Amino acid sequence: MKLKDKIIGEIKKIYDPEIPVNIYELGLIYDIIVKEDKSVKIKMTLTTPNCPVAESLPKEVKDSVMEIADVKKVDLDLVWDPPWDKSMMSEAAKLELNL
Repeated sequence: MKLKDKIIGEIKKIYDPEIPVNIYELGLIYDIIVKEDKSVKIKMTLTTPNCPVAESLPKEVKDSVMEIADVKKVDLDLVWDPPWDKSMMSEAAKLELNL
């Protein structure tokens, strides 16, 4: 299994506290870059800038990814551009939420 797939697997265990769907299916993870030195760069957003987990969710993502044996370093960027909207959700997430 590729390291990126392991990272996605870990991220899929993390749920937005307000929506019963994992943050990967919600489309909150914009980019995952795994470099040759096994450092990982993750670009993510939150459903809103005022999200109650604005502090804790990025830390939870970073900590979870750091638990993967092959990962040496995690660099996490919290971005607001482009702003998240429902169209970024996977089909599975939309079905889950009956959208």
